[in-house]
Amino acid sequence: MRGASDTMPLTRRRMVSAGGAALALPFLGRGAQARGSGRVVVVGGGFGGATAARFLAAFGHQVTLVERQPTYWTCPFSNTVLAGLNRMEAIAFGYGGVRAAGVTVLQDDAQGIDPERREVRRAGGPAIPYDRLLLSPGIELRYDALPGYDQAAAEVMPHAWIAGAQTRLLRRQLEAMEDGGTVAIAVPDNPFRCPPGPYERASLIAHYLKAEKPSSKILILDAKDAFSKRPLFEEAWAALYPDMIEWVPVSSGGKVVEVDPATMTLRTDFAEHRVAVANVIPPQRAGAIAETAGVADATGWCPVDPETFESALVPGIHVIGDACLAGAMPKSAFAANAQAKVVAGTIDALLRGEAPGPAKLINTCYSLAAPDHAFNVAGVYEAVDGALAQIEGAGGTSPVGAPADIRAREAEYARAWYATITGEVFG
Repeated sequence: MRGASDTMPLTRRRMVSAGGAALALPFLGRGAQARGSGRVVVVGGGFGGATAARFLAAFGHQVTLVERQPTYWTCPFSNTVLAGLNRMEAIAFGYGGVRAAGVTVLQDDAQGIDPERREVRRAGGPAIPYDRLLLSPGIELRYDALPGYDQAAAEVMPHAWIAGAQTRLLRRQLEAMEDGGTVAIAVPDNPFRCPPGPYERASLIAHYLKAEKPSSKILILDAKDAFSKRPLFEEAWAALYPDMIEWVPVSSGGKVVEVDPATMTLRTDFAEHRVAVANVIPPQRAGAIAETAGVADATGWCPVDPETFESALVPGIHVIGDACLAGAMPKSAFAANAQAKVVAGTIDALLRGEAPGPAKLINTCYSLAAPDHAFNVAGVYEAVDGALAQIEGAGGTSPVGAPADIRAREAEYARAWYATITGEVFG
């Protein structure tokens, strides 16, 4: 894979067990032979938006993708950059492949939606008309939700939860920290982007510190009492990083209630923690355009029909990815990619005057605890009583107690999954 380091090569091996980025859905067989002619605007060029745009273009529709950034930095595998296992270039993708797939890509900021006129207002030109609108705006950080934490504070206590400049900043802070320092990771309550991400981050930072700064510690201050894949992470920490990582749940005073960037202090209900590096992940909500469009509710997220992902608040607008309320389905890159394929088929059917077919959705999430140690969780979802629910008996997690060769194989699967999905989305 372009930009990957020799330390952690990202292969383009396409293996079913590595993640199934190609979902088996009823509409996929129509491909470029579909007789589509609708105008579709997609706002947001991440794993959800870019995938949907490509599929809709393949169906023959006129697709415009509005994305403000020329480069998309993936949150998946950004933790490998923090650990020094990859360079920033390994997680950077442009939109040349999306354009080559027949999508008109506008590097612009979508500033408003007129659902009556069916137009998207943008900063750099005239409004764009649409027959169907798809929003995949990702997340917005709630700087108002944690006293002391704002955009200026993020330059001292980086969140690195939107990959790019913040990823680079946190990596530099880890490199500059003296041996013996404490790295704190403040984790918000659910829902938030990539539920296992903070614990993978702790693991891979620990991998770096173990090799370069072995007297250092990691403190996870959590606003929850449980987290995704906890037994697998704790097993890995005990084996790989004994006495290096401390997790403090909310019931033990783990929730951060205030920060002071000037003194590098994080305050909980029971203690103050002055640290060398503070990775503060604040609460989140749907990207700003969701509120502007009227598709976000009081929670800050976007309720949708679980069959079609059409907004429950504004007809004719579909919302996918991290921004939507998708029931039991987590906020992940794989989930956004899977939802995009379902929605592309739905929009195609609606524009051709047909009823969308039913579909099941899948999600797979790999977590690296070390370059040769990984595990995963998988789920299959369907609409039940107006919400997406996980199908009992489908999916599951990697087994606890698996031997080292299994964990190493899963690490290879994780790299193959990443290469496959980024190749499919960005070309």
